[in-house]
Amino acid sequence: MKISIIGTGYVGLVQGVTLANFGANVICMDVNKERIEKLQEGSIPIFEPGLEELLKKNQEAKRIEFTTEIKYAVENSEVIFIAVGTPPASDGSADIHYILDVAKSIGEYINEYKVIVNKSTVPVGTAKLVKECINQELLKRSVEMEFDIVSNPEFLREGKAVLDCQKPDRIVIGYESEKAKEIMKKVYDVLFINATPFIFTNIETAEMIKYASNAFLAVKISYINEIALLAEKVGANTQEIARAMGMDGRISPKFLHCGAGYGGSCFPKDTKAIVDIANKYDEDMYIIRAAIAANEKQKRKITEKIIEKMDGVSNKIIGVLGLSFKPDTDDMREAPSLDIIRGLVKAGAKIHAYCPEGIKEARWRLKDIEKDIIYCADEYSTANGVDAMVLITEWNQFRGMNLKKIRERMSDNYYFDLRNVYIKDGNIRKDFKYFPVGQN
Repeated sequence: MKISIIGTGYVGLVQGVTLANFGANVICMDVNKERIEKLQEGSIPIFEPGLEELLKKNQEAKRIEFTTEIKYAVENSEVIFIAVGTPPASDGSADIHYILDVAKSIGEYINEYKVIVNKSTVPVGTAKLVKECINQELLKRSVEMEFDIVSNPEFLREGKAVLDCQKPDRIVIGYESEKAKEIMKKVYDVLFINATPFIFTNIETAEMIKYASNAFLAVKISYINEIALLAEKVGANTQEIARAMGMDGRISPKFLHCGAGYGGSCFPKDTKAIVDIANKYDEDMYIIRAAIAANEKQKRKITEKIIEKMDGVSNKIIGVLGLSFKPDTDDMREAPSLDIIRGLVKAGAKIHAYCPEGIKEARWRLKDIEKDIIYCADEYSTANGVDAMVLITEWNQFRGMNLKKIRERMSDNYYFDLRNVYIKDGNIRKDFKYFPVGQN
């Protein structure tokens, strides 16, 4: 099967490499010439464990190629995945102009029956807009051409995206024609044979499933973070609360981990987008709006806690461990570290910061306060002369740190563990003024 992926960002690249690994002949197209050249050389533009090795394997097998020519990609494929970005607009809605730009190009170059697949996270009704856009271009060409639109939302976790593509929890297919449905079964033939759960539904339902899923997970995170704030004040232990809650089969233990709040490319964007969609249909998403507000409050409360426990941070140096929004990714989009660092600097602190993969992106996202930040080579140099250490992102290498070595390098001994990595260490309170999240 010949498949084109339009957009080689996070979703498109992982999807393209995975489908090539399933045996398809894949064309990955992007307008970014520099990115395409690097991919042709086997170099990936993102940090994602296992992806570079999988890319090289399929390049050697000649199952994947890269191009900047959308005409070539459209004309030489049976199935076209649209995997371009849908960034948030200033009002929180999803900006779909990149989607419609691709649809216009497909309409200009489509030469035979194709299945057009929306892989990007898009508002309900986007598939209809894509269809209209393609038909408008065909009308300009005075051409009649059969095609189908499918909604096939992605459910990738950054840091585990390769695994999620190869062994997904489910595949959601929103379709209109049986012909398109059967073609999508062939696209995912490997997963279909392996008895991966498939959800075949209408397009509008498929478009909603992604937003509904991410919004629910965001609500769950915000919920346990609010419980943690109260637990600290009443003397309860949030980890034990969450463990007991998770034993209830109706709740499950997943995403019941208190911390610094959620971030990344999905939860912040998708929660705001579903609220915007609801507003357009005169519905008010009370619970999701509350989750968004609670997440902002969590980051603010964490910052206030650090300042309060240290009796102010003016002219003090604070070491920050972990900048990316989660481990095993370099993604800094909406990362809690951004708000926490800005809050501490605003209160007069200087920052030593280290992250295994996030520093490059942090430099430009925090450029306006760069004079207040020193980026360090590792976790131990981060501790040099600091008054406090703040662990924000729980990279594995932080779990095995030599805490005595950390303490020896510090000027004072405050340790704020925002992911409760060391909460079970019986010695940590002997060497540090230790402050976890969700308990005293």
